[in-house]
Amino acid sequence: MNSKQQYVLSIDQGTSSTKTIIFNEQGKVIARGHEPLHTHYLADGFVEQDPQVIVQNVLASVKQCVEEFKRQYRDVSSIKAIGISNQRETFVVWDKTGKPLYNAVVWQCKRSVDICERMKPLPVADDIRTKTGLLVDPYFSGTKLVWLYENVATVKAAIDKGEAYFGTIDSWLLYKFTNGKSYYTDYTNASRTLFFNIATLNWDAELLQSFNLRSLNLPTCVPSSYMFGETNLLGLLKEPIPVTGMIGDSHAAAFGQACFEPGSAKATLGTGCSVMMNIGDKPKASATGMVTTICWATEQQVCYALEGVIVTCGATIEWLKQSWELFHDSRETEAMATAVEDNQGVYLIPAFSGLGAPYWEMNRKASIHGLTFATTKNHLVRAALESIPYQIKDVIGAMETDAGLLLNQLMVDGGITGNRFVVQFLSNQLNRKVVISGFPEVSALGAAYMAGLKAGVYTGLDQLQQLKLIKDNLVPTDIEVNKEWYDGWKKAVSS
Repeated sequence: MNSKQQYVLSIDQGTSSTKTIIFNEQGKVIARGHEPLHTHYLADGFVEQDPQVIVQNVLASVKQCVEEFKRQYRDVSSIKAIGISNQRETFVVWDKTGKPLYNAVVWQCKRSVDICERMKPLPVADDIRTKTGLLVDPYFSGTKLVWLYENVATVKAAIDKGEAYFGTIDSWLLYKFTNGKSYYTDYTNASRTLFFNIATLNWDAELLQSFNLRSLNLPTCVPSSYMFGETNLLGLLKEPIPVTGMIGDSHAAAFGQACFEPGSAKATLGTGCSVMMNIGDKPKASATGMVTTICWATEQQVCYALEGVIVTCGATIEWLKQSWELFHDSRETEAMATAVEDNQGVYLIPAFSGLGAPYWEMNRKASIHGLTFATTKNHLVRAALESIPYQIKDVIGAMETDAGLLLNQLMVDGGITGNRFVVQFLSNQLNRKVVISGFPEVSALGAAYMAGLKAGVYTGLDQLQQLKLIKDNLVPTDIEVNKEWYDGWKKAVSS
């Protein structure tokens, strides 16, 4: 064993589980841990998690990972840094003893729909758009915290007394793991709350005032690569290790995918899809329904991004499998799609929970267009798969218009990248190279890179660019016919 090798421990705290991965200096995986996390899906679209359970869940995942690391006769003292990536927008409110005042309210929670409707016509909605880059929407933390303030007496009393502490999951974990000594968040997580001014890179006093939250304690906002404090993970480790990276999961994926230059972009293809494009060192407002956010930040530079959220991608395939039983295994869909050469004008608009960016038609219903007696189940499956690239093209086109930048290539990660038909069709539609990541846990990788940069395990962005793992590159074919097919999609969406 090379005793001089240095390692980074990366915690990826997600909605359904926590993954822990230890990386070496070459960005290779040395050990893994994985612990499923329970979510409470309640009536009226309320979604919550137990904050203390999240802490224990992270510790269980780290413990598995460290034990696997030790079984390889490696020395825990050679782990030089800890990085944390986390589910964004999910938050906790706690008191001065570190005890939660309520459950963690999860990003999927819809409890603040009425509050959002109340705010949309008010001047504050424009202030939110201008200052935070976001829309008034239940997805972001702020309106859900207003709901707690208006509906939970203990939370209101603590906030009014100046004894309530707010944090997204990164801040909550850091606070617990340092026994209350460190109270920070990074710019990416802060930028998802509705209180953070993306131009000044700090909390916005006027917005907090308009939310009645001026007495709320908030973490100090810093770059994603920073000396956040040190922890022995509540006694799990013999010696403390510095926490030097904290970053929201979609931003971590962009960083792990080496989206370092303006015009570089990544799409994570999962149940839904997050498309993020680096737009450089200045925020740009979107005129097309994107949100402006922080892409990533080190102490040397801050990069902004446009982000488009597509509500339904893989979920469409799941629906055809479960409700229509058109196939037994989603892996069959690639062969079904390629069995028909042309989709004969059949389009599936997957607005099962509304249509996200760039349309934002949240009350819309899903529809299928262009059916004839010649339509087979293969055409339906192909239409479902095609709806994923079409939606990504809608978003990328809108981003290019907003940013005045042309996409050079699209990095893709997530489960659906295993389907060659989808990725090739995406390349054809964009008329750009599409690069499939060779690494599945790209959020954990991004957090490890952030932590490792600050701790000196990685030397800089040039080195990280060289470490990038590429599974495959796809280049566009049949450009003209793909343009015609996209015109048909636009007609179906607008009908």
